[in-house]
Amino acid sequence: MKQITVNKWQRAFVFRNGEFQRMLGAGKYWLGWKDQATIVDITGDFQLNTPLQILMQDQDFTNAVDIIDVKDGQIAMRFEQGLLKAVMPAGRYVFWKNVNEYRFVFADIASVHINEQFDMALLQHPLVTPYVRTTTVEGHEKGLLFTGGQFNGVLDSGTYYWWKNNISVQVIKADMRQQVLEMNGQEMLTRDKATLRLSASGRYQIIDVEKAMLNNREYDKQLYAAFQLALRQFVGALSLDELLENKEDLSAAVLKQVQLVAEALGVNVADFGIRDIILPGEMRDILNQVLMAEKKSQAQSIMRREETASTRSLLNTARLMEENQMLWKLKEMEYVEKIAEKISHLSVNGNGELLDQLRKIFVPGKT
Repeated sequence: MKQITVNKWQRAFVFRNGEFQRMLGAGKYWLGWKDQATIVDITGDFQLNTPLQILMQDQDFTNAVDIIDVKDGQIAMRFEQGLLKAVMPAGRYVFWKNVNEYRFVFADIASVHINEQFDMALLQHPLVTPYVRTTTVEGHEKGLLFTGGQFNGVLDSGTYYWWKNNISVQVIKADMRQQVLEMNGQEMLTRDKATLRLSASGRYQIIDVEKAMLNNREYDKQLYAAFQLALRQFVGALSLDELLENKEDLSAAVLKQVQLVAEALGVNVADFGIRDIILPGEMRDILNQVLMAEKKSQAQSIMRREETASTRSLLNTARLMEENQMLWKLKEMEYVEKIAEKISHLSVNGNGELLDQLRKIFVPGKT
């Protein structure tokens, strides 16, 4: 015979020849020589290698424990004193009664959708995150949710959580901000067979995310193609001179036509404009020569008008002086003043009036 002592925080499992006999509570006990006792601490997790169905044949054991069954497709969250201590996947679990305050919260993870009872702080707990998948839709975005390959709605900005299982979850995000569409180096042919390159840009914004992302594939490429085709159509209907003169009207016409296509794409086009028109080297030289010739012609025309006006003015002055002796005298005095500005000394000899002598000097042949 041998004696064992079981404390209040302990339980003893008695085995004879390897077979479970009974469980003993706190106290002192005598055991036979063939009996063996395994003493466990009931303040911690239950740990015993003996199959549970054998232990449950003992009524004292059954009354001393709580048995938690977690089914397939479930997890159980174990709380102690209000704190999450463990997350248990499918299986059977044993806990000692009347030792720790346990609370179990079950979650059905066979479905991707998470019940509202689970708040964000709990879902972000390190023990829970292995069972959760998450995505964040930023403030300037909207998301298209697909579960199991099927469209399941539009997501506004925020953080979203789903249970992690074999059902696929995909979120396709769309940028709802205004964006720029660039068209660079577009080679085109005008009506008069002039080859040129255009650079243009436009601004657009998604207004219907389902149309843009769900009903159309690569809506941005479709919008680019619509601008390109409209631009080629209008450029091909204009001569080079008409294109250069009516660039703003061309941009407005392209914008109006593309807006109809953009509506079907779930997009609003705000504006469109042509930035640059680039001509080949030979064509550019020819246009420069034409421009220079036009400017020379304009300059010559202006010079001829100025010469004609000057000659007409001189003729009118001469007629007035011929008819009015006083004007002639004033003109003589003007000549004398100009001469005096350029010379320092002037001698006049002989008789006669000074002005008559000066007239003979500077105006030969005047009578």
